[in-house]
Amino acid sequence: MRTATAGVRATARIHATGDGRGGTALPVLAGEGPLAPRRTRAGAGEARVVLVGAMSGPLGGDHLTVEAQVAEGARLRVGSAAATLALPGQTGGGARYDVRLTVADGGELHWLPEQLISAAGSDLTVRTRAELGAAGRLVLREEQVLGRVGETPGRLTSRLTLRVAGRTVLDQELACGPGAPGGWDGPAGLGGHRAVGQLVVVRPEFAARPVPARLLGEGAALMPLAGPAALVTAVAPDALRLRRLLEAARADLG
Repeated sequence: MRTATAGVRATARIHATGDGRGGTALPVLAGEGPLAPRRTRAGAGEARVVLVGAMSGPLGGDHLTVEAQVAEGARLRVGSAAATLALPGQTGGGARYDVRLTVADGGELHWLPEQLISAAGSDLTVRTRAELGAAGRLVLREEQVLGRVGETPGRLTSRLTLRVAGRTVLDQELACGPGAPGGWDGPAGLGGHRAVGQLVVVRPEFAARPVPARLLGEGAALMPLAGPAALVTAVAPDALRLRRLLEAARADLG
């Protein structure tokens, strides 16, 4: 419950394990406050979960955390029912949204939420951290939209860290909106675009055969990382164009 002096503190936990029959079980599927994970119809050998927003937010002062753990032999796909809308709170403070992903050797996670929209007056810090074993697999998509139609964006700081077998292969941060370091919207940053996203793909076979760096049409680039991983970064004028760029890159990577 929110009050005028403090925001929501809530955590959602998703644990996926092999069920011994070639499928995936979810021994832990729990949420609090605005975070409501729901199991949906499974695919072949994988479990599927959708995060449903039970309340508006995150608002200023909120601190939300989502944890997903995938054990050896398990396959998990996580999406969200709708976009996440960052809004200003009554106290004027900032909000936090932490995502913690863990994938064991032989596990596979597809983390594919809908867009995060930074509404005018909001101040949100997003921290995503993924830890994988050497033989873990990951597909992670992040999409951020700066402002709703016709409005200025809020302040958004997003950091993404990826570690594979105890080694950091990606650690990047982007700050946008009022109060962000100068140049974020210039040619070396978003170049006037209002949607930005990343696609991270981790596969053990990339260690021996890294993907070649290349452009993926206008506004997107594919880069190999110093590990069994690849990164696609894209900018676009709107959320629809951004999704098309990232989904085309996901299909290109198989």
